[in-house]
Amino acid sequence: MTSQTLSRLAICGLITLSLYAARGDAAPPKEELARSLSASPLSAEQQIVHALNRIGYGPRPGDVEKVKSLGLGAYISQQLNPEGIDDSGLDERLAGLETIHMSSQELAGLYPQRPRPASNKGPAGQEKNQGPESPAMKAEELKGIRKIAVELQQAKTLRAIYSERQLQEVMTDFWFNHFNVFMAKGADRILTTEYEREVIRANALGTFQRLLVATAKSPAMLFYLDNWLSADPNARFPEQLRASAFRRAQNSMGGNAAAQFPAKARRPRGLNENYARELMELHTLGVDGGYTQNDVTEVARCFTGWTLRNPRQGGGFQFVEFLHDNGEKTVLGRRIPAGGGMKDGEAVLQLLSEHPSTAAFISTKLCRRFVSDNPPETLVRRCADTFLKTKGDIRQVLAAIFTSREFYSREAYHTKIKKPFELVVSALRATEAETTVPPKLLLALRTMGETLYGCQPPTGYPDTADSWINAGALLERVNFATALARRQLPATRTRLDRTNVSTAGNSRLIADLSRELLGQTPPNSFLLEIEKQLKDAEGEGIAGRPERVATIAGLILGSPEFQKR
Repeated sequence: MTSQTLSRLAICGLITLSLYAARGDAAPPKEELARSLSASPLSAEQQIVHALNRIGYGPRPGDVEKVKSLGLGAYISQQLNPEGIDDSGLDERLAGLETIHMSSQELAGLYPQRPRPASNKGPAGQEKNQGPESPAMKAEELKGIRKIAVELQQAKTLRAIYSERQLQEVMTDFWFNHFNVFMAKGADRILTTEYEREVIRANALGTFQRLLVATAKSPAMLFYLDNWLSADPNARFPEQLRASAFRRAQNSMGGNAAAQFPAKARRPRGLNENYARELMELHTLGVDGGYTQNDVTEVARCFTGWTLRNPRQGGGFQFVEFLHDNGEKTVLGRRIPAGGGMKDGEAVLQLLSEHPSTAAFISTKLCRRFVSDNPPETLVRRCADTFLKTKGDIRQVLAAIFTSREFYSREAYHTKIKKPFELVVSALRATEAETTVPPKLLLALRTMGETLYGCQPPTGYPDTADSWINAGALLERVNFATALARRQLPATRTRLDRTNVSTAGNSRLIADLSRELLGQTPPNSFLLEIEKQLKDAEGEGIAGRPERVATIAGLILGSPEFQKR
C-alpha cells in the first residue's frame, strides 16, 4: 500500500467525524487535521504509529492496520469519546481484583487501620504497650493494606495494556500525577482506590473545573495535603461537640485522654497552608502564575472547615462551619465577602480554573506530554486560547493538539522518552503479552524508579527525559526487556512464544521482529546495530532458534529506538 493511498485513507476517515459531531461528542476539527496530515513530513504510516504511541501506550500487532482501515481522524474521535468504545474484554480481566471496586468505607471495614495504642516506659526504659493490639493484628492489617495497593497497581497496569480506551488511561495517568497523592501516607492507603476511580478517571476527559472541584473535596487529597486539619485559629468547639469529642477520645486513648484532650479541645488546630500553596503552584496557576504569599494565606483561609469524617474509617468530605474563617478575604485581587462559608472555597476554585495563567500552565503540561519536552510556544498559546474559550474543556484542548501541525512534525516524532510505566506497558502490548501483572513485574517498575502510587512529593512523577535517563536506569530497562523476552516474568506469556516470524537468517529475522515490535520498519542503521549486537551475543553461545528469537527481541525492546515514543 503506497504512502499516497494511506494518506487518502486517513483523510477519508475524517468523513466519519460527522457522526460523532451529530451526537454531541468531541471531534477533532476536520479541516485542521487534513491540513496537518497533508503538510506533515511523516509518511502516513509514521503518522499512525506516532498517534498510537502518543495518544495511547503504543501499538499492538495489527493496530496500525486497524487504524489505516478506520482512518486516523476517526480513531482520534473514538479515543476522545471513550464512552462509545466497547471495553468488556478489560472488565473480565479486572473482575478478580475485588478491592478496586470497593468504596473507601468498605475497604476500611475489611482492612481496618487501628490507631496505635498509647505507650509508656517500662522499668528498663523500653516501650510498654497499653492496648489490645497484638503482632497478629498488625500482620493482618499490613496484609490488607498490601493487598489494596497491589491490586490497584495491577488494575492500572492491566487497563493500560488491554483497554481499548487508550487515551482515557493515558489521561488518568496524566491527571493522577498532576493531582498526585501518596498512597503510603496514613489513611490514603484506603482512600486512594476511590480517588483514582471516582475523581481522576471519571473526570479525565471532562472539564478542568469539575476535575479541580472533585480533587479539592476528595478525602484522599484533603488527607494528603493536610487540609482536613486546617481551621480558623480563633475557632472553638461548641460545648456539646467538645463533650462528645472527649468521649470519643476516652474510648480511643484510654487513661491518656484526660491529660491530653482538654488543651487540644479548647481550640482546634490552626491554619494549614499546604493545600492552598499546592493548589496554586501545582494544580492551577503554576509557580510563575502571579500569586503571592499573601494569596496563599488568603486561599488557606477560604478552605478552613473543608475536612473529613473519620478518614481512617473511609469517611467522606464534610464542611464544618465553626472551623471556617468567615471573615473577608482577597484572592488575586478579587474580594471574597465575609460570611460566605463553604462558598469561599468554591469561589476560589472557579477563579483559579478560569484564570489565564491556569490555561497556560495546563496547556504547557499537556503539550509537554503529547508533543515535546520543550513544547512550541505557538501550540501552547493556541491550546490556552481553546482552554479559555471552552471553559476548560479537556477534550477540546486535546483535539487542538492532535490536529496540530506541531504534533505531526519531524521535531515531535519519536523524541519523547518513555517513563518506566510507559516502557513496561508498551513492551507488553508490542509482544501481545498475556499477563496477570505478577509482583515481579511491579518490582521491575520500582527498580526503574516509578512505583505506582508511590510518588511522595505532590509534584507527581515527571514527564521529561532528563528525569529518567541515566546509566543505572538504562541498565534496569535493558534487564526488564531481557527478562520479558526470555520468559523470565512469572504469569506472563508473550507472542514471542508462538511467533511465526521468518526462519531465515539473522538479517531477515531481525527485520521481521523489528517491524512486529516497533509497529513499522525501522531505519537500516538500527537493523545493522541489532545484527552487530546479536553477533556479539552469539559469540557467547545461543542454543537454538527460540533463544535466538528471545535474544533479538530483548535487544530490540532494550534499544534506544524502543525507549522513545
